[in-house]
Amino acid sequence: MTHGMRTDTNTARLDGRRSLRDSAARYALLPLRIFLGVTFIYAGLNKLTDSAFLRSGGAGSIGDTMRAVRDSAAIPALVDLALKSPVGFGYAVALGELAVGIGTLLGLFARLAALGGALISLSLWLTVSWATDPYYYGNDLAYLMAWLPLILAGAPYLSVDAAWRARRRQRSVGYGGY
Repeated sequence: MTHGMRTDTNTARLDGRRSLRDSAARYALLPLRIFLGVTFIYAGLNKLTDSAFLRSGGAGSIGDTMRAVRDSAAIPALVDLALKSPVGFGYAVALGELAVGIGTLLGLFARLAALGGALISLSLWLTVSWATDPYYYGNDLAYLMAWLPLILAGAPYLSVDAAWRARRRQRSVGYGGY
């Protein structure tokens, strides 16, 4: 017995309209981009507005957090580096999250923003949430994996990057290019 399998992937109609399936595939990464963008903007703003976080010591401070996770981190040297200037590191993380979130949400240098988000998530996984047991309870690894499709695909639709590409394409056609 043979089983039929649909092998055609081009479902565009002759009238040029896209099917619902094509539209869903086209915008599949948009919810992920919105979620990660909003989440990282929120995380960055939350850190910047939390007076306890941006201190080298005390309850809720970046310094105490780093000291608490130092011995359980996968790479304690990363924590030691952060502890040389915990307040500066706190500002760097907060501003990095803010930049990544804005870039991701707007689709502005989207692949670079996604790479930044992945690096932040990787560093947090290797330090703060490394000792989480079982590993899937820690969210930093899940965020790291969520950034990977955006690194690969960027923000091809509804983004500043897409608008810039379209504008360059129009200019090249206007100048006799391809």
